[in-house]
Amino acid sequence: MEAEKRLSQFVSDTRYDALPKGALQATKNVLLNICGTVVAGSTREGCQSVVDQVREWGGKSEATILVHGGRVPAHNAAFANSYMARALDIDDAMFPGMHVGASTVSTALAMAEAIGGCSGKEFLTALVVGHEIAARFNAVTDYVGFDPTGVCTVFGAAAAAGKILRLDPQQMLNTLALAFNKSGGSFQSNVNGALAVRAIQGFSAQGGIISAQLAKQGINGPKQFVEGVYGYLHLYGRDKYNVEAITDQLGRRFIYEGNILFKKHPSCACTEAGTDAILYLMEEKGLTPENVERIDIKVSPIAFNLVGHPFEIGNTPTVNAQFNVRYCVASALLRRGSSLQYFEESRIRDPRISELLKRIYIILDKDLEGVMPLHLKADMTVTTTKGDVYRKAVDYPRGAPGNPMTEEELRKCFQDYVGYGSKALSAENVDQIISMVGRLEEVEDVRALVPLLIV
Repeated sequence: MEAEKRLSQFVSDTRYDALPKGALQATKNVLLNICGTVVAGSTREGCQSVVDQVREWGGKSEATILVHGGRVPAHNAAFANSYMARALDIDDAMFPGMHVGASTVSTALAMAEAIGGCSGKEFLTALVVGHEIAARFNAVTDYVGFDPTGVCTVFGAAAAAGKILRLDPQQMLNTLALAFNKSGGSFQSNVNGALAVRAIQGFSAQGGIISAQLAKQGINGPKQFVEGVYGYLHLYGRDKYNVEAITDQLGRRFIYEGNILFKKHPSCACTEAGTDAILYLMEEKGLTPENVERIDIKVSPIAFNLVGHPFEIGNTPTVNAQFNVRYCVASALLRRGSSLQYFEESRIRDPRISELLKRIYIILDKDLEGVMPLHLKADMTVTTTKGDVYRKAVDYPRGAPGNPMTEEELRKCFQDYVGYGSKALSAENVDQIISMVGRLEEVEDVRALVPLLIV
């Protein structure tokens, strides 16, 4: 049970002063990003229905439904807020596809409200250890169709919730053990363009809070949830990893901070390199929809299975577009860019997109199998109507480790997000959020952030 104890003690015992500057800054970047994505996504498909549902469930007035307003039990507020934060798929991610911040930030804010407030330092510490725990589980998972957001992020949310509840090591062990029993989710939702993609994000936040609250009440979980015969390493690691892979230098080396992906384009990470490639070629070679005869894109097996299928508008056009590299490339070629407005239904149904889709071919490249982070790579070949052939390989899409965005670019993304849609934030609130997140360690009560996120 050594691994389980080390994980729970790391979460319970870690203090703000022991955290490296890089991990703290990365977490501030995640927090700012999620403050933006929850606003941008708040009116997209299913969001109002989720808000209505959690209001109908009722219960104790503990935490705020962001953007829309109203207070509900903490676990249900976190569910709704996580769903909205993931709605446009522009929240942070980590190889090979885990989305963390949408759940951990929603969880931590809801718990801070539920306990009557916590300091900025406590809040940052909870997020850092939560992100690191999720990253550690992500590192020992053999993905064969499991959604890492549902499988791993729930541990991060549980750790963050437990940290804000100030649980002791034994209670924290039970929190993580209970979270293990909430762990799950499938990429089939992404392939089929289902709104369940966003619900899985919410389940992770909701499950994390429930696990921490139950552990505080004395409910225990399996003590060998990592190493046991039916523990995590067997079920999700498929016996390919040892204990050291999850606990190596725990508390001394923070693997999360160097592996975060912030998206330049509002779509699945596996579409980002393809979008970058066509935009690069348009700028370098003067490509237009009129002079492109054919586009061939080589992608990894993971990307091929997740976003390489033929595009269908379906019943949830935005989700289908977000998880289809053909659409993303066609849209970028047609509009000379990639932005949130191009994933609205009216733009997706543009007949010019349908014509461009016929010229785009996705090719599975088995040489990229198991190669991370190069599973996000796209190798594009464009043939023009004149017979010219141009090639562009993108190993690291903009915003990925290896090609990170600057702090200025990240702030610009945040400003774009909070100004998008029918529930945009005021300029005054935007400035206050940027200021507060930047000096969060000085904030006495992080609940001051919540009213700034109500429209």
